Amino acid sequence: MELAQASRHGALAREDVWAVRTSPAAEAAIRLIDLVAAVALLMLLAPLLLLVAALIKVDSSGSALYRQRRLGRHMRPFSVAKFRTMREGADTGVHRAHVEELIAASENGGEPMAKLEEDDRVTRVGAVLRRTSLDELPQLWNVLRGEMSLVGPRPPIQYEVDRYPEEAFRRFAVRPGVTGLWQVRGRSLLSFGEMVALDAEYVERRSLSLNLLILVLTVPTVIHGRGAA
Repeated sequence: MELAQASRHGALAREDVWAVRTSPAAEAAIRLIDLVAAVALLMLLAPLLLLVAALIKVDSSGSALYRQRRLGRHMRPFSVAKFRTMREGADTGVHRAHVEELIAASENGGEPMAKLEEDDRVTRVGAVLRRTSLDELPQLWNVLRGEMSLVGPRPPIQYEVDRYPEEAFRRFAVRPGVTGLWQVRGRSLLSFGEMVALDAEYVERRSLSLNLLILVLTVPTVIHGRGAA
């Protein structure tokens, strides 16, 4: 833990760790597309969102929505919204141990970032939502609020960041996204190290055209469920 904290402080001390090359005009265009698309999708998908919420309530007790504290651009904390896929009050320690193991394994080449197999915390409806990525749809609200973008690195949990190697902090240079380069290149089929490398590549190449390409590629990725397990 001390090594991770030292690496963290060293990364944050670098002047270029959060620098971006995207032009102000491109950033404005990206934000405009985020707003228009989020509003349009929330209106278009409203019946589906209500249906999913109802199915979650019927399948298990508890709220249909799940909120969790994540870290966004410049490591600012915010509350991310997702459809609940696990039983109410499920132990998060299991996930924490799994994530820490994946990050530690990246030092030796890494292993795929697959979710826990046979996780009895996940509900029947939750398993379907995860396979289809429908559990991510409430994050469109975070996009409207400016906490997230349609495209960007995924927003991590604090205990993940506590284990980050120095190079992983490059991910915080931009808003986290609902989808991203990592998701369309393999998602959980890739290792933690590969995810970090792709997120860093995205930050360096970030542009309006790249964002649009990733959004287009997200559609077949979701349909085929590649890397969703």
